[in-house]
Amino acid sequence: MNTIFAPAAPLGRLLLSAIFLMSGANKLFRWSETADQMRAEGMVAVPFFLLMAVIFELGGGLSVLLGVKARLGALALIVFLVPVTLIFHDFWQYQGQAQMQQMIHFMKNTAILGGLCILMAHGAGTLSFDARWRKKRQR
Repeated sequence: MNTIFAPAAPLGRLLLSAIFLMSGANKLFRWSETADQMRAEGMVAVPFFLLMAVIFELGGGLSVLLGVKARLGALALIVFLVPVTLIFHDFWQYQGQAQMQQMIHFMKNTAILGGLCILMAHGAGTLSFDARWRKKRQR
């Protein structure tokens, strides 16, 4: 990796993880409101899926942010984000301005999925705990 661009990896991880960390914390602190939104979308087993959402978002978000098992964290966020995108941003069910808003959210999530796929493919970068531990194992 070109060392001049090394700081881009932790910055990218920060920016990528922020949405998941904020969303997971929001779900945790606004549990009943989030559960009501999930029920309104027709979800079943809401307490289970809400708990899993918090675990995936906070766990995966911290993993990506810190670069600790970042590939696994990215995979967890992908597993979380695909069904969330299909369930909560189903733009094809809407008309007019609502359809456009949902499509923007859908496309934002697909862009985030792209970033997570790149992270899975290339790892957390040289400025991460993963790289530090890999270096120690090689010594």
